[in-house]
Amino acid sequence: MFYQMITNARNRWFASSECTAQGIIAYIEKANQMRDAQIDAIKTYLYLKIACGCAPLAKLFCQGAFNTMDLEQEELSAKTRTFLLSHPAAAALFEYACLKTDSGEQVSEKLEKQIRKDPESIDYEDFFQSAFYGVSYTDYLFSLPMGAGKTYLMAAFIYLDLYFAKNEPHNPAFAHNFMIFAPSGLKSSVVPSLKTIQRFDPSWVIPQPAASEIKRQISFEVLDQGKTANKSNKTKNPNVQKIANHQPLSELFGLVAVTNAEKVILDRIQEKLGQISMFEESDDEKDRQANELRNLIGKLPGLSIFIDEVHHAVSDEIKLRAVVSKWATNQTVNSVVGFSGTPYLEKAEKIKVTDGLLVSSAEISNIVYYYPLIDGVGNFLKRPIVKIADIPDSSRIIENGVRDFLDAYQDTVYPGGTLAKLGIYCGTIEKLEELVYPIVARIASEYGLSGDAVLKFHKGNKQYPQPADSQMEFDSLDQPFSKIRIVLLVQIGKEGWDCRSLTGIILSQEGDCPKNMVLQTACRCLRQVQKDALETALIYLNNSNAEKLNAQLLKQHHISLKEFCEADHHKVSLARYDRTDHLHLPKVDFYQLKIHYETLIVDPAEPEKTLPDVYKNASIVAGTIKTTDFSMEVTDTRVDNEEHGTVPASYSAWLYSIVRSSLYTLTMEELQPYDAQLRSIFEEITYQRNDSRYFSSKYDLRQVEANIRKTFCALRSYETREERIPQSASLLNIANFTQTVETERPQDYYPNQETAQKIVLDDQGKLKLDKKAQAMMELAQEMGQEDVLTMLRKKYSSHPQKDRSFHYLPYHTDSGFEQIFLREVLTFPEIERLGLEVYYNGDRSMTEFKIKCYKRSGNAWQYVGMYTPDFLILQRKDGKIHKAMIAETKGEAYANDPKFKDKKAFVETEFLRQNNAAFGYARFEYLYLEDTLPERDRLVMTQRKICEFFQR
Repeated sequence: MFYQMITNARNRWFASSECTAQGIIAYIEKANQMRDAQIDAIKTYLYLKIACGCAPLAKLFCQGAFNTMDLEQEELSAKTRTFLLSHPAAAALFEYACLKTDSGEQVSEKLEKQIRKDPESIDYEDFFQSAFYGVSYTDYLFSLPMGAGKTYLMAAFIYLDLYFAKNEPHNPAFAHNFMIFAPSGLKSSVVPSLKTIQRFDPSWVIPQPAASEIKRQISFEVLDQGKTANKSNKTKNPNVQKIANHQPLSELFGLVAVTNAEKVILDRIQEKLGQISMFEESDDEKDRQANELRNLIGKLPGLSIFIDEVHHAVSDEIKLRAVVSKWATNQTVNSVVGFSGTPYLEKAEKIKVTDGLLVSSAEISNIVYYYPLIDGVGNFLKRPIVKIADIPDSSRIIENGVRDFLDAYQDTVYPGGTLAKLGIYCGTIEKLEELVYPIVARIASEYGLSGDAVLKFHKGNKQYPQPADSQMEFDSLDQPFSKIRIVLLVQIGKEGWDCRSLTGIILSQEGDCPKNMVLQTACRCLRQVQKDALETALIYLNNSNAEKLNAQLLKQHHISLKEFCEADHHKVSLARYDRTDHLHLPKVDFYQLKIHYETLIVDPAEPEKTLPDVYKNASIVAGTIKTTDFSMEVTDTRVDNEEHGTVPASYSAWLYSIVRSSLYTLTMEELQPYDAQLRSIFEEITYQRNDSRYFSSKYDLRQVEANIRKTFCALRSYETREERIPQSASLLNIANFTQTVETERPQDYYPNQETAQKIVLDDQGKLKLDKKAQAMMELAQEMGQEDVLTMLRKKYSSHPQKDRSFHYLPYHTDSGFEQIFLREVLTFPEIERLGLEVYYNGDRSMTEFKIKCYKRSGNAWQYVGMYTPDFLILQRKDGKIHKAMIAETKGEAYANDPKFKDKKAFVETEFLRQNNAAFGYARFEYLYLEDTLPERDRLVMTQRKICEFFQR
């Protein structure tokens, strides 16, 4: 979940005047060649490169680079707030603990409580180092699902790095050369797809002529030769020669090398019990060759290492990190950037916070960007139509699946001329040749398809050799000249196969593909052909494979098969309009309550008095040993007073540990005057054994150290002081306003696009009846054609109360209840009679009118959060806001939320009281409505309250 904090900080940076990447993102969006997921990932990449200097994640989190939580607004004790404000690493961990997962669960409520209770008890730097695997180099992971275009995203990163590196050649944040690793198990499918980087058009992400200039400078090398070249008189490793051809390496710029991590880079490395052996001094010729290549790569300047399908490299993770760490000592490694579609771990990792507290995470920690699979469905993935055959016979499943596919997609021709295709996976070559092909050929003939519409693709065996030209046919499936409609496969195309015209998959029995790859195999057909088009694909499964698909979706993406099939994230583009100038809408003046916390020293620190007692409450009760006989009767009992401590003790190291864990609240200089007392304590909590000293097992060492730190801290309390701060808030935060908005739920926007456009045309005086329309309306009235008359009136009118609402169009509402309220209240005759205006305020990103809320806690105020009211009903006087009714519409599900209740109580009492007193008249009122109220009661209550308040 760390990526959530990175994304929040990134968004803040892009919205600020400090952002220098807005222009390049605007260019990419205008070029309209990259998908939304790719553009979003690029924004994160540029943020980490430019704003964060491409620093390691542990360092950035400790510096508080991603902290966006407003600690002044949080409900914290004065002591904890002061600590967090002065320790960015602690504030970062607190914000992380408070994050919510996609399912709405908090990341770690226990961690939040621990920081609130005792923020000094945690070594924050140690936590972040552990969380990010203790590496010293920069290691980022981008998680995007299949079909998102990870290969083109790699290319975009490469060109962007080189673009900025040319402008700032001495800036270490930008890479000069690139090494792309593919896991060995996918060499035959992934490496060829990575070569598509050569075909990437850099003008999609950087402007001309820079794009063409950089493309001319790039050199591509594929390091895929594992055998020695005996005829070479310089080296016996041809991969070394390919790199050596680019000498001098110190000036190398623009090398993009594609290789296989396990067979080439990790060759001849052994790992046993976490220990790495690279055989650097070995006399073995193969060891020498492997090290020769690794050493040469380690000399490439400004090297960025890209790892595709990083989840496959888990078994070699220790080896790879050891190699990269060795390269990093040469100061040549710019970064490691991983790409994966499956960011979840097989088993949750546990990160130590304190001795009694661990934080578990099932996600790879160094994810910096995450795009969920389900969000891609209907966006850049075809929407899956999954059919499960409840029959055991594989041949019948294949027959039904082929017929269903041809019924639905036989006439489907995609833009560019490619034909929709069906893939059928077969467990063995014998099954393909003897069972599947005869069935498919017969059905294809029935549907009028020619004999060459079916492709048999396998690598062959003694009985059935590989079909002639099948490799060429397979490689050409996405070409318009391909006439293939059905592809029969054995052990090919489970992952890394990029065929966009593939529109269906059949897995008819267990063993058609590996059990752990049903998800990857079944979803091969979901890659979108036409950008932003609504496309579907058929996935036909037997029961066993359907169960595996559901299980793998749950484990790897936290969604069920049902959710996967029902998802449709096709986005609609809506136009937005700012009408504040047309309405001459003034700002709302009000007073915000501000609480000042003044710290008081109740009891000053007196180490000389309290140090002698620091270990007295930290002793550990001796264990009791009981001896029993075979009848389980206790025959002997004795107390174990033996020493069991095995941790070596050093006085200076112990002092340093005390200071380091204080997070800068204590220094070695402050401890120096108390050296005698501290040495005495050290003697008490340690013991001598032979020639070495160890910490005693009879004391809780962490408790002793914590007690020592406490003796140097004064006991503090605080007093609160109230202050009313005048504020002037605009109902439209123009900084967050955009002229278009992309949404999957246009129904949440009110009014609809047609009405919104009519209102704007009406504002401009362009929505007027012409003579012909006037004549038609008069004729319809004379003929009594009310339906025609109604249709014409609707066509030439916008909204009767358009100048009493809609300061921007359309409003993004949270519920249908909000839309109902707005429609109802605008029909009240009092709105026009009393000169009232009704504005939606519930979109917190679009308004500045928000209220800081507190509740009484004893004699002090306790902050409970920021409150954004749903509506403001306004009355003007002399062009300024004279009266304002705050209206809140709440659904039953949220009405009993304790935090909302506290906010509501504050607004109804203190906010109204203090503001009305400050202005000297009843300026504000509060109206609260729940959707459980009967419609008649709700309307009567609203109308009565409006009349009572605005007629006074």
